[in-house]
Amino acid sequence: MAEFLTQWAWIVWIALILLFVVIEMMNLEFTFLMLAVGSLSGLVSSLFSAPWWAQIIIAGVTAILLLFLVRPALHRRIHRGADPAKSNVEALLGLSGSVVKAFDEGRGQVKLANGETWTARLGTDSPLQPHDGDRVVVTAIEGSTAVVEPAERTAPQ
Repeated sequence: MAEFLTQWAWIVWIALILLFVVIEMMNLEFTFLMLAVGSLSGLVSSLFSAPWWAQIIIAGVTAILLLFLVRPALHRRIHRGADPAKSNVEALLGLSGSVVKAFDEGRGQVKLANGETWTARLGTDSPLQPHDGDRVVVTAIEGSTAVVEPAERTAPQ
C-alpha cells in the first residue's frame, strides 16, 4: 500500500495544486497560493521518489514557512500604496454633527459634518437630551443608526 501511495501521489499533488489555485483566485488573500506552492513542493519531492509521508511533511513545512514568512511581506508590499483615508463606517466614527430633530426617549436625528442625515440614538442613559442645534459626536454605527454622545462629553479633558 505504501508503494502504491508513493507511486501515485503526484496525481493527488496536482489535484491539490489546482484546487488551491482556484480557491485563491476567488478570495485573493494569498493563503491558498501559499498552500498551492507547498503542494508543489510535495509534487517535486514525489518526482524525486520520496516516501508519501515525507512528501506530506515537505509540503506542510513549505506551506507553513510561506504562510508566516512570505505572505505578510507580500501583503505589506501590495498594500504599500493603498489609500490611507478611512471609508464606510470607519470614516463616520468620531465625526461631529448637529441635532436636526430633538431626541425623544433617546432617539433623534442628526446631520453629520459630511452632510449626511442619520437617525440616531444616545450612547448612554444620560438625563441630558440633546436639543435642536446641539453638537454631537458619532461613537458607533449600529445598522442604519448612528450612536452619538453630546460633544461636551466626548471632548478631551
